Amino acid sequence: MMAVDLPWPSPDLSPNARLHWAAKAKAVKDARRDAVIAARAAGIKRACARRASVTLTFSPPDNRRRDTDNMLSSCKGYCDGIADIIGIDDCLWDIAIRRAEPVKGGNVKFEIEVR
Repeated sequence: MMAVDLPWPSPDLSPNARLHWAAKAKAVKDARRDAVIAARAAGIKRACARRASVTLTFSPPDNRRRDTDNMLSSCKGYCDGIADIIGIDDCLWDIAIRRAEPVKGGNVKFEIEVR
């Protein structure tokens, strides 16, 4: 199993954000790049597999209520960056979502099991 911790996604990545398309595209590109850098730093490499089971554990920065689908959508750039590294398109992922206790600054942990 491979794992990587990423920072809480930018509010600009929320599906509820009302941004200009160019600002949103920059935020997604930055998130994708950040995921690639973090995955490489965690020692994650290309997998010799066709599918992956991925668990995202969300530790929000505070106790505010958050929709699960919005949290997952905010991480689309992260998912694409990790897919780039492991070589398995995220359309071939089985995704599980967990919520954890809040931590200062927030955190999203990706646990990847290839098969």
